[in-house]
Amino acid sequence: MLKMSTLFLRTLRDDPADAEVASHRLLVRAGYVRRIAAGIYSWLPLGYITLRNIERVVREEMDAAGFQEVHFPALLPNDAYEKTNRVAEYGPNLFRLKDRKGGDYLLAPTHEEMFTLMVKSEYSSYKDLPLSLYQIQTKYRDEARPRSGIIRGREFVMKDSYSFDVTDEGLDESYNKHREAYIKTFDRLGMRFNIVKAISGAMGGSRSEEFLAPCPTGEDTYVLCENCGYAANVEAMKSTVEAVDGSGIAAMQVVDTPNTPTIDTLVDVLNANYGGGFTGADTLKNVLLVADGKNIAVLVPGDREVDLKRLQANLPGVEDLRLFEDADFAKNSNLVKGYVGPQRAQEFGLTLYADPRIAPGTSWVTGANEKNHHALNVVNGRDFTVDEYLDCAEVRQGDACPQCATPVVIDRAIEIGHIFQLGRKYAQALDLTVLDSDGKSRVVTMGSYGIGVSRAVAAIAEQTHDELGLNWPEEIAPAQVHIVATGKEDLPFDTALALAHSLEGLGRRVMLDDRRDASAGVKFKDAELIGNPIIVVVGKSLAEGKIEIRVRKTGERSEVLLADAPGAISSLLK
Repeated sequence: MLKMSTLFLRTLRDDPADAEVASHRLLVRAGYVRRIAAGIYSWLPLGYITLRNIERVVREEMDAAGFQEVHFPALLPNDAYEKTNRVAEYGPNLFRLKDRKGGDYLLAPTHEEMFTLMVKSEYSSYKDLPLSLYQIQTKYRDEARPRSGIIRGREFVMKDSYSFDVTDEGLDESYNKHREAYIKTFDRLGMRFNIVKAISGAMGGSRSEEFLAPCPTGEDTYVLCENCGYAANVEAMKSTVEAVDGSGIAAMQVVDTPNTPTIDTLVDVLNANYGGGFTGADTLKNVLLVADGKNIAVLVPGDREVDLKRLQANLPGVEDLRLFEDADFAKNSNLVKGYVGPQRAQEFGLTLYADPRIAPGTSWVTGANEKNHHALNVVNGRDFTVDEYLDCAEVRQGDACPQCATPVVIDRAIEIGHIFQLGRKYAQALDLTVLDSDGKSRVVTMGSYGIGVSRAVAAIAEQTHDELGLNWPEEIAPAQVHIVATGKEDLPFDTALALAHSLEGLGRRVMLDDRRDASAGVKFKDAELIGNPIIVVVGKSLAEGKIEIRVRKTGERSEVLLADAPGAISSLLK
């Protein structure tokens, strides 16, 4: 039983100054977490109970699926991460340190290497597989901009699990088992979520899906087709644009376009001087960037922007990506700012990428590589050659679904889980092999599966809070029943304590507000702010042998006889 007279808890009436989202604001105000430094938080008793409840649900579903729990240290030597090149891939996001002897160590951002080496040290035969191991452990990433409270911190709790199989078919089966376990886990946690196609990024691998909790303040943007059910992170959405016949298009023509460094100014001049009917969609935008020190150009329709996050996700291995600056134009005098076209990209040393909307055979108005000049009828495949097509243009509401062509909708969400088919990347790098039935050495194939445990606390708070405070699902709330004793006499307090013991005898988790010096109004505000699912008031109606029951989620209130209270409360807890 949690007695508020002795509970280590201080609720706040004012929002913290640095709170950006509701979960951050309410978790601090309700006394769940406290900030230590940017992206680093302490868990107070109510917060830690909630966190452990989520861990319990995750652990029960992992165990039920047949996965086995292990535990690794967070402090690790660099060696294995150097072998898989992930020290370089994580770059400045990695916390690094040296011990007193000068040895290189890191605080683990994730543990693929450690799981791989553990299995390598113990197993050597195909008969030992399939195998799935997991842990719930603290991870560390030196986020450039930690924000939104515990949603994006530099220290966080994560469940990561890994499957080990001999064949790709076995990996498919392990992947699907984890997928089903995740669905059951998030259902039990009372979360609304969508499963969307994703890009593996630095994790490597092939098949990849994210579990996203829809939330207006979420950092992830995803598309959803309400017709066929297609869902994908914007980085993973594919465009379906096919080549056209451009053989009948007139020859390229260079025209005067004075003072037109932007798409809007260009369209105005085109419509005034060259026949009219032009829009931004008829123009070709050439965005110059530096990718790991190499100059590249990215082509998108003029009425769209380059989505840098999407572009980088589709440029495997590129760590540093930035837009051209004045100093870069100064070093490359052939590139005329505002008038760059793709016609001489190779001559200028540019690798030319294009969004699939710039399909072969399509014709565009684009820069002529001369100040105050543009070119008409510039045809892809005739007047310029694309080195590689990448989905890199911003995705918009109403874009065509790649599966059924229905306009998609766009929503925001918090990523709460991510599952990958890693394949043999880590097993090859660390020489994880087993002998097959013919005695031949086979490289093991792996899957990686993560759940943001501490992030789930915030995600659930974001989805369930209201204007009064937090509003937890029963499975993870600090207590299922919050009993408030009011008045100055002993009877309400004695009765509330007896009721609390009765509910505990029925297996219910109980919080009891037995504070004598707090007013009824303060107690009610605290109960609503803390967010346990059932609030029971023992006060004025006790004179009639009754108590009041409030359902936090719906606001529904009812009075029941004290003798019937345990049964009535239990019936509300499904």
